[in-house]
Amino acid sequence: MVIGEKPPSSPAPPEAESRRRRPGFALFAALAAVVLVVAAYAVAIFALSGASVGADSSALARVDLQAFGGTVERVKATGPNGQPIPVSFRDGRLTPRRELEPGERVAVEVVVRRPGWIGWLAGDEERKRVVLRAPRAQVGARWLTVAKDGVPRIAFDRAVHSVAYGTPGELTRRTFDRPRRSIVVGSGHPAGSVVVAAAARPWERLGSFQSVTWFPAASSPVVAAGPQPGAEVSPATPLRLTFSKPVAAVLGSQRPQLSPEVQGSWRRTDSHTLVFEPHGYGAGFGAKLKAELPKPLELVQPDGSMRRSSEVDWTVAPGSTLRLQQLLARAGYLPVEWKQHGSPVAGTPEAQVRAAVDPPRGSFTWRYPNTPSALRELWSAGEENTITKGAVMAFEDEHEMEADGVAGPEVWKLLMEDEIAGKRKPEGGYSYVYVSEGSPETVTLWHNGKQVLSGPANTGIPGAETELGTFPVFEHLEETTMSGENPDGSHYEDPGIKWVSYFNGGDALHAFDRPSYGSPQSLGCVEMPLEEAEQVYPYTPIGTLVTVAG
Repeated sequence: MVIGEKPPSSPAPPEAESRRRRPGFALFAALAAVVLVVAAYAVAIFALSGASVGADSSALARVDLQAFGGTVERVKATGPNGQPIPVSFRDGRLTPRRELEPGERVAVEVVVRRPGWIGWLAGDEERKRVVLRAPRAQVGARWLTVAKDGVPRIAFDRAVHSVAYGTPGELTRRTFDRPRRSIVVGSGHPAGSVVVAAAARPWERLGSFQSVTWFPAASSPVVAAGPQPGAEVSPATPLRLTFSKPVAAVLGSQRPQLSPEVQGSWRRTDSHTLVFEPHGYGAGFGAKLKAELPKPLELVQPDGSMRRSSEVDWTVAPGSTLRLQQLLARAGYLPVEWKQHGSPVAGTPEAQVRAAVDPPRGSFTWRYPNTPSALRELWSAGEENTITKGAVMAFEDEHEMEADGVAGPEVWKLLMEDEIAGKRKPEGGYSYVYVSEGSPETVTLWHNGKQVLSGPANTGIPGAETELGTFPVFEHLEETTMSGENPDGSHYEDPGIKWVSYFNGGDALHAFDRPSYGSPQSLGCVEMPLEEAEQVYPYTPIGTLVTVAG
C-alpha cells in the first residue's frame, strides 16, 4: 500500500442495495393500482350509463335507463313505410297517439343524453333503435262444442282490451276496464256462429274478423250453414258450410251438389269449412237453391235447434225492379228510355249481377213526345206496374219463352246476356190500345206516340161486362174458335173468329160481324169490324197493353 493513497472502498452488501431500490418500485406499483381502479371505475360507469328499449305489457315500448344513463332527449316512431307515428312518452313508456293496426311493424328510436362528466368519458349521446310489432290477438279455437245448458265462450291467445262480435251489420262492441282472455257470446241457442275481432291494446284498431262456430254436443257430426238455411241470398252470395269435425273426417273427398246447377266451385277455407264461390251469373234470381250433402247430418236451424237432413236450402232474392226496368228500357221493350249517370256497368256477368242487386243511378225519359196520358199514368220507376209486366211478356215472347210476365231466373239471365251483347228488340216500336165505353164505344190505337186509328167497337153486355183496367195481351191468333157460356146459361161456339188478341182471361180484341158498332153487344170481348180489327192486329203482339175505360 502506498503511503498517502486511500484504501479502496468495500462493495455494499446486497441487502443494502435492495433497500435503496425498493421505494421507487413501490411508487410504481401504487400508481399502477390507481390506474387499474380508475379504469375499472370508468368501465363500470360506462356499463351503467346505457339504456334498453323493449316491448311493454301495456304501452308500445318501454325505455329503461341504467344508474348513470342520463335523460331521454327524444323518441321517434315510424311505420312500415317510414311515415311518422305520433307518440307520447311518460314514465319510460312510449304510447302511440293514433290507432295502430294489430301486427303493424313500428321502428322505435330513442336518444339518451348522458351526464356531463360521464358524457366526456362515454360519449354525450347513446342511440337505441328497435323494431317492434303491435300485438295481435287471435281466437284460440274457432270450433266449439258446448255442453247442454252451457254457453259458448271464446278464448283469445292473449288478453284483449276491446272486442266486436256478432253477424255483419249487427255487431256488439265491448271495451273492458281490465283486459280479458275470454268472452261469452250467443243468446242461449245451442248452436250458432259469429264473427269476432279484438284489440289487445287501447291504442289499437280491431284486428281482422274471424268466424267462430259453436255446436251442441252430439253423437254425430253437426253442420252450420251461412247464410242460415232458408235465408234469402243474392246470386253471388258465397255459401258456407262449417262442420263440427274436420271436413275430411265428415265427407272424405266428396262435396255437396247444388241444385239447380250453379257455375262455381267448392273450396276448403280451413279444416272445418267449405265455401262455394259462385262464378258468372251465379244462382238465378228468384231460384230455390239447394245443397245436397253426401249423407245426412245434424243441420243447425235458424232458431239454433237441429234437424237431421242431407239438404240445405236457400231462396235467391228477385232482382231489383228498378234494374229490371233499366234493362228493359235499354233493350227497347218500354215506352221510356234510361240514361245512366256516371260510369257504365262493365260488360261482365259478375258486374251485371251486382248491378241487378244494387242498380246504378240514372234517369228515365219518355221515348215519344205524344205518349197518351192514360199510359203515362201507369208508369212508376222502381215499382212493379202493368207497363213493366207487359214489357217482360214481350221480352219472353221474343225469346220463345212462356209469356207469364214474371222476371224469373231465365229472364234475368237473358236480359243480362243481351245487355252484354248489346242486343236490342227487333224493329216494331211500342203500341198501346185504349178502349172507351163512352157513347159511342171506340178503340184507339197508338204506335210510337202517334195515333194510328180510332174506330167504333162493342164491349160486354150487362151480365158479361168487359172488365175495366189495363191488361197485357197474352195470346195472339190470326184465327180461332171461341166458345163459352151465355148469360142465360146456354153454350156458344163461334168458329172462324179472326184477328184475335186475348188480354184478360176470355176477353179479347177481335173481328166480329155486327149490324152496328159503338154499344155494348159482346160477351166481354172488344168487337170491331173486320177491316178495323185486321188493321189493329199487327200492332198488338204479346205484351201490348190494352186499357178499358168506362
